[in-house]
Amino acid sequence: MGVNGTSSQPALIQGERPSDYAGDVTVDEAWRVLLEEKDSVLVDVRTKAEWSFVGMPDTSALGKELFCVEWQSFPTMNINEEFATTVAQAVMEVGASEESNLFFLCRSGVRSRSAAVAMTAAGFKAAYNVAGGFEGDLDEERHRGHSNGWKAAGLPWRQS
Repeated sequence: MGVNGTSSQPALIQGERPSDYAGDVTVDEAWRVLLEEKDSVLVDVRTKAEWSFVGMPDTSALGKELFCVEWQSFPTMNINEEFATTVAQAVMEVGASEESNLFFLCRSGVRSRSAAVAMTAAGFKAAYNVAGGFEGDLDEERHRGHSNGWKAAGLPWRQS
């Protein structure tokens, strides 16, 4: 439920919901809903190496735990067969449900889309892909973190 007691549906980037997941949202929209919706959840689906060496979103100002569950594992990049089960258990443990807004984040928004599709197939009704991801797309100099994404938007993050 939102701060005013009503559930808010995140504004989609494309304006239309795809058939296999709730849709794509900007990093700013994900942050807004995470702030307003008590039971909304952010799941970072990147690899352990990315969390360690690149950094991760800092959700402490929201009073929320960031869930880090690999969609694929480095170096093989095999899909984590326990992904949906692990995420579902974590979501339920914090008091969220299959109706809660779940936001999935990766480096640039590709793996997180697959994660949102998987969680929708597992019965979650509001699984969103955070477009642009943590680092965003490559810029003209082939660097990430400057043109779009969590870091470029100036949202809180930390490095271990």
